[in-house]
Amino acid sequence: MRLLLVEDDNHVAAALSAVLARHGFDVTHARSGEEALQALVPEGAGFGVVLLDLGLPDQDGYEVCGKIRKRTTIPVIMVTARSDVRSRIHGLNLGADDYVVKPYDTGELLARIHAVSRRTVHEDAAAGAETALRLGAVHIELPTRQVSVDGSVVQLTRKEFDLLALLAQRPGVVFRREQIISEVWRTSWEGTGRTLEVHVASLRSKLRMPALIETVRGVGYRLVAPAA
Repeated sequence: MRLLLVEDDNHVAAALSAVLARHGFDVTHARSGEEALQALVPEGAGFGVVLLDLGLPDQDGYEVCGKIRKRTTIPVIMVTARSDVRSRIHGLNLGADDYVVKPYDTGELLARIHAVSRRTVHEDAAAGAETALRLGAVHIELPTRQVSVDGSVVQLTRKEFDLLALLAQRPGVVFRREQIISEVWRTSWEGTGRTLEVHVASLRSKLRMPALIETVRGVGYRLVAPAA
């Protein structure tokens, strides 16, 4: 897999590139936001994942993420020292598929890269299985992966859509955290649980329906079907 590493620290980039290469990745290093954007021309330039550090010298990493998302659907993993939920939700709202908080474990990073890269195959297999789901004011078009509330389209990231679609297929049924992580992230790695929490918070915010997804303490989540 080709991977675009966006990192302004050459020493960090060299060490990480060596690790990624040992695990079969073909790494291209971009030292700035502008280099990264140029590397993705045309049509994503064949990269499978973008690993985006937020501390760039020329542009804010969030801004770069937004620009990448406008150009391509390639999965983006943010790398940040900002561990608060609000910062993570902001990144997800801009189109990031996942994030890794510094300092991170190499095994964690590799697990997240593999998890986001598997989503393409998963989405292709799931596409067309059903046509649409309607839950009160929420309308979910599965083939086009479009969600609307009261007729207004809501922009969701890939994982946000996958999560919502999974819960919406069985309203009222409690999905265990492990089950959600397995079906949406296609992994059993326990550290993904924090990512799940952030995606749930982001969905509640974007849909402007905090009560739509209920947390079942110690178990998981369920979708509470709103009144029509």
